[in-house]
Amino acid sequence: MLAWHFLPEDKRLGYGDGRLVEVGATLECEGEPALCSNGMHGSARLIDALKYASGPIVCRVDIEGDVIEEEDKLCGRRRTVLWMMDATDLLHEFACQCAEDALALLEEPDSRSVAAIAAKRRWLEGDISDDELDTARAAADEAAAWTADDAARAAADEAAAWTADDAARDAAWAASRAAVRAAAWDVAWSAARDAARAANDGAAWWAADDARRAAISKQDARLTEMVMEAHEDDEE
Repeated sequence: MLAWHFLPEDKRLGYGDGRLVEVGATLECEGEPALCSNGMHGSARLIDALKYASGPIVCRVDIEGDVIEEEDKLCGRRRTVLWMMDATDLLHEFACQCAEDALALLEEPDSRSVAAIAAKRRWLEGDISDDELDTARAAADEAAAWTADDAARAAADEAAAWTADDAARDAAWAASRAAVRAAAWDVAWSAARDAARAANDGAAWWAADDARRAAISKQDARLTEMVMEAHEDDEE
């Protein structure tokens, strides 16, 4: 079954395994596959794989052998990497786009949050230093208020928060996961959820959940397109 999986920069399996992952090589688990405890894992959707990512190396994989599936993950006995790529810069850009989605939910986005996203893109181009990006992030942090209406501002803070000095903490995927959470999971969900609570409306509550799922699907489609385009460019 085709799936997605992320690796750390050293391309080695975690949880004490340590095996090096290489394109074309098939790795197999010992014992019976069991979700979250044993087996070669992955996710059918890229956005779900990002949620479990250990680093910025994205892999397209084939998982086979007694495959077990849940909503956001799956596992089997064997996993073969069909191709892989370092998605560090791509994930930083994805984080910026997620943050922009979140800010678009506000009638008047704080200029400091908007500036933080612009600063991250300038940093990616090498136009500003880590210190200058930190300054923009600090300003966005002041703008971010943790309420349902203002949660979007926090997405800009998260998107700008990770610099080159954070490489040991897998900067790119951490920023992306945080921004996606703020943009797609928390913001769209919390605003509609709070409205449903205020109205004591069960139908509105389920509508809020639908909005959350739609937002996640949108982010998945965007990230998948970005990764596939980058992979195709690498192949040329």
